[in-house]
Amino acid sequence: MREQIEGSQAMARAVAACRPDVIAAYPISPQTHIVEGLSAMVKKGDLGTCEFLNVESEYGAMSACIGASASGARTYTATASQGLLYMVEPVYNASGLGLPIVMTVANRALGAPINIWNDHSDAMSQRDSGWLQLYAENNQEAADLHVQAFRIAEELSVPVMVCMDGFILTHSVEEVDLPEQEQVDRFLPPFVPRQELDPAHPLSIGAMVGPEAFTEVKYLQHMRQLDALTLIPQVQAEFAEIFGRDSGGLVRPYRCEDAETIVIALGSVLGTIKDVVDIRRDAGERIGVLGITSFRPFPFEAVREALTGARRFIAVEKAFSLGIGGIVASHCRRAAAGLGLDGYEVFAGLGGRPVTSRSLDEMFDHVRDGVLEEQTFLDLDRELVDAELEREHRTRRSGPVAENVMRDAHARGGESMGI
Repeated sequence: MREQIEGSQAMARAVAACRPDVIAAYPISPQTHIVEGLSAMVKKGDLGTCEFLNVESEYGAMSACIGASASGARTYTATASQGLLYMVEPVYNASGLGLPIVMTVANRALGAPINIWNDHSDAMSQRDSGWLQLYAENNQEAADLHVQAFRIAEELSVPVMVCMDGFILTHSVEEVDLPEQEQVDRFLPPFVPRQELDPAHPLSIGAMVGPEAFTEVKYLQHMRQLDALTLIPQVQAEFAEIFGRDSGGLVRPYRCEDAETIVIALGSVLGTIKDVVDIRRDAGERIGVLGITSFRPFPFEAVREALTGARRFIAVEKAFSLGIGGIVASHCRRAAAGLGLDGYEVFAGLGGRPVTSRSLDEMFDHVRDGVLEEQTFLDLDRELVDAELEREHRTRRSGPVAENVMRDAHARGGESMGI
């Protein structure tokens, strides 16, 4: 059923249609509206016997989800940013225990400095946690990915993060074709856990594992991720057959046929990139876009196939690894090994800075002219950076960097913020 609806409320409706047994969550922007919507439905009795657990922290939320999932309940939670960091220990435990929990991560920058706006730093910080990570380009795909996530998680007995851009998607209102209950019931069978705590059949979950078996246990976790590379496209195909629309999968090529330049990105920034690429394509430039939906597991073969025949790729990244640089780009370089491509890392939208068509167009001009640096920070204000470096050179007691840079930016009327 099509509705004009806020992204968060659409996610709540999609999760509700999956008939969760337990929802445990702690509010943190920008995911709060999702769990608020679910709590209201539970209170009204719309979710049957579903139990909503009001916990005291994000650590408590994931800990409660672990207990619920281990007891055989279909389990869901949501978080963002510092909340995800606060639950890191049980996040790793959930994957290590092989529990099929589904969690929305409403992507938001990490502090310090404090920032509540969107980038991908939070989910990227957990890329090695053992959770599958699926990134949504828009709210329709985000809603569809939640339905698929329960199916994938429960077939493999692994936890899945559905990552959607905070505020850009969670708080935007657009038309979403909400999953119908009958369709979801056809697509998502009742949960049959691979492991379940049951007093009638006692067992332990979470044993101490020594050196004699630890490598093998971790290898089996890795194999589950690799199994997802086969399962995710199968789930995508079945979803399309039942729901009549194509969402999810590993990657989503756009105008990549005969492309010399392929732009690679995750999440909502793909929409802006496609708009710019359409104009340049129509002007005769051989450029395309590759959206990565599954970041974990990373679809090396699918990316390599998309890049075969191109001359270069540009990874537009909304997070980066301090001291090294590109996260997505490093994965793409491995995928493209031996193809002879030039690879570029472009960091954009950090801390919620707008990624504008004008800035992307200028960056593509630099690619065309052969002057784009291998590592580029889109719209970086060198004057602000140089002013702070000069301040630090002048005096040992230069003060806190964040406050200094913000003061300089405000003194210039926000020019450096890309507005």
